Amino acid sequence: MALLREDLEDLTDDEDFLEYEFEKKKHAKLSDGELENFLRKRGTNFEKLTYFHDLHKRFEKNVVSTLKNMGMDVDVANRFNYTEDKIEKADIILPIGGDGTFLLASSKVKDNKKPVIGFNSDPNRSEGHLCLPKKIFYKHQGSNRKAANGKSLSYNKFSIIMYDFKGNFEWLLRSRIRITLVVSEEENLIPNYLHAVDNDIPGSIVQNKDGVKVLPYLALNEVFMGETLSARVSHLQLRLNGSTETTNLKCSGICVSTGTGSTSWHLSINRLPAQSVAELLRLIDIDATEGKDGLAAVLSDIYNKNLIFPPDDKRMGFTIRDLISAGVWPQPKGIKSRGFATKIEVKSSCFDASLVVDGGVAFTFNDGAIVLLEIIPEDALRTVIFKD
Repeated sequence: MALLREDLEDLTDDEDFLEYEFEKKKHAKLSDGELENFLRKRGTNFEKLTYFHDLHKRFEKNVVSTLKNMGMDVDVANRFNYTEDKIEKADIILPIGGDGTFLLASSKVKDNKKPVIGFNSDPNRSEGHLCLPKKIFYKHQGSNRKAANGKSLSYNKFSIIMYDFKGNFEWLLRSRIRITLVVSEEENLIPNYLHAVDNDIPGSIVQNKDGVKVLPYLALNEVFMGETLSARVSHLQLRLNGSTETTNLKCSGICVSTGTGSTSWHLSINRLPAQSVAELLRLIDIDATEGKDGLAAVLSDIYNKNLIFPPDDKRMGFTIRDLISAGVWPQPKGIKSRGFATKIEVKSSCFDASLVVDGGVAFTFNDGAIVLLEIIPEDALRTVIFKD
C-alpha cells in the first residue's frame, strides 16, 4: 500500500495546511527559527500556518499507525519519491490531504485496476469532492464534532473508517480524458507546470503509428484550451463526435469536462446566479426576490444542480466560454455554447495559447496545433463509494 502526502501542493483554500512545508522547501537554507522570524516579518499568521500543518501530520501519523496495526505494509511517499515503481508495488493508493493531493496521486495511475481512495485530513474545513465524504468521519462521532477548545478533531477513529470497507462499498470507475496532440514542433510538447514545483513528469509521451503524440496525462477533471492572456480572443476550430463539419469560433476558450470535473470548473463557468433568474422573472411580470428561499434562488439551485453529471459517464461536457455570436460568427451558425460529446477535436488558430490539464500542467497550443479528446474505458480511475 502506498500513501501519498503532498508536501508541495498548490496552495488551494482547502489545503493551506501544506503551506508550511512549501515555505520550508522554498527557504531551505533557513533554520526553523529563522524561517519563523521571516514569515512573521512578512505578515504571515504563523500560528495558523503551523496549526493546520500539525493537524495534517497528526492525521497522517494516525492513518499510518492504524494500517500497520491492521497488518498492512505501508510506504509513505511525497511528490518527489512517488514513483512508478512504488505505484507498481502497491495494491492501493491512499492520498492524504485534499482534492489537489488526490489529483496528483491519480495522475500517475494509468489504468483502471489500481484503486485510489482519498482521505481528507481536515474534513471540518474542507469538502473535498474527490476524497471520502465528510459523513464517513462523523459516522461514529455523534454530534461531538469539535474538541472542547473549539478546534478541529484529529479523528483517531480511522480504524472504524477502514472497517466500513468490508463489504460496505462499491467500485466507482471515474472516466478520464485521453489527450492526443498533433504539433509541428517538438518543443511544444514540453510541459509547463503551473504549481510551485515543476520537476514532476508523470511518464513519457507516447508516439503512435501516425506520428501524433499521446500525452502522459489523463484528465480527471477537465482540459482547457485558449489564449493564455484572458483578454485576448481565442480563435479555435471545433469538431464534435467525428463529424466532418468544422465550426470556426471566437471565444474565451473551450473547457472540456468529465463527470468528476462537472462539480468544479464546468459548474463555475455555467452557473446561473439567482440575480439573473430574478431579472428574467421580472421580465415576465413575476415579482421575484433574490433571497435564499425566494423563487429565483430555488430555480437557480435546480438549474445549477442539473449541470452536474455522473463521474462514470462516458460523455464529455464541453463549454465554449463567452462565445461570440454576432455577424458571421460562429461559422457556420447553430452550435450551442454547451453540450455533450463522445469525441472532440479542436484545432488552434491562436497566437499564444495553452492546453491545460486539470489546472496543473500546460502545453503550448498555438496556430496549427490539433488535439483529440476522448474517453477510453481502460483509462478510468478506480475509486470507491460507500453504500448508504
